[in-house]
Amino acid sequence: MGTPTTLWAIPVSDLGGVARHALDVARAGIPGWRTVFLVPEGPLAGQLRATGAEVSVGAFGPDHGLRHSLGTLRGVLARLRPQVLHTHLAYADIAGALARPGGAALVTTEHGLAENDAVYHRTRLRSRARAGLHRLRFARTDALIAVSHATLRVARRKWHLPSRVHATVLPNGIDRGTPGQRRPGLHVVSLARFAPEKRLDDLVSGFAVLAAEEPTARLTLAGEGELVGQIRDQVARLGLTERVHLPGHVPAQQLLAEADVLALLSVWENCSYALLDALAQGVGVVASPVGGNPEIVPPRCLVLPEDPTAVSAALRTQGTDLAARPSLTDWPDVAEMTRGIAGVYAEVGR
Repeated sequence: MGTPTTLWAIPVSDLGGVARHALDVARAGIPGWRTVFLVPEGPLAGQLRATGAEVSVGAFGPDHGLRHSLGTLRGVLARLRPQVLHTHLAYADIAGALARPGGAALVTTEHGLAENDAVYHRTRLRSRARAGLHRLRFARTDALIAVSHATLRVARRKWHLPSRVHATVLPNGIDRGTPGQRRPGLHVVSLARFAPEKRLDDLVSGFAVLAAEEPTARLTLAGEGELVGQIRDQVARLGLTERVHLPGHVPAQQLLAEADVLALLSVWENCSYALLDALAQGVGVVASPVGGNPEIVPPRCLVLPEDPTAVSAALRTQGTDLAARPSLTDWPDVAEMTRGIAGVYAEVGR
């Protein structure tokens, strides 16, 4: 009997958080398993190929429609006959439940599940419909991997997971980095979409308090999104144009190498790679006390975003007091994470 195969079905082509997870797994490998990635053509496929991973590119994901996506997935399943189909993101989760052949176990990793439905679904009707679909797909799902305890709690509450589903928490693994060479002054950074749920307006308000007291403080808001214009206007109104920079997309490692503190004031986070990367490089962090954030950083790093004075104080402390910065002493690295995935497969694999 040869090495068992797991097919990772990912319905997006861009380089977001799920892509980071897939690339880490591709580089490290899942012990004892052959891993094949099904993705649409795009940047993720290219970077997966660069790691030497096996990649099957096809018409799969929202851009291709459910009928074509199911056809692609069924074709790859028939060709590979994997022991495990491992899906990521809701579109692939649902497609996997519809397409799964009887000979494969179905495993799903939940990366982005918020306690408040409004974070991802703009109407109650849509959120109820999605919850119903998820409950139905768990009738055909064997295991759920949640990236935080908060994620698993919300999944149990919203989706009423059947008792037969093997549910476990496996946080995103992170390998320790090397601190960068930082310039003088207090450099605050953000690595987030310009979207309402990231609360960048609260970060700018908190930074305004800090800037009035710290003449060397500067803020870099790296990212893109619908609220770029609104945030630029806020920065201008506060007279911070020379202190706040909006460079668009910047690679996380590049920006963190120049940072003193990372701010992440989101409405919800599951297991933020931005936080993990900051800690791995010895950067201070300030985060909202939601979702998986309290599982990553201690209470001294958590702050209510709507209190600009508290945000300012936390930024100053994390940016200037090296002893106050948290560490990753007990956090799993990527190899530990992939061993955990292999353990889940051993529990449910055919």
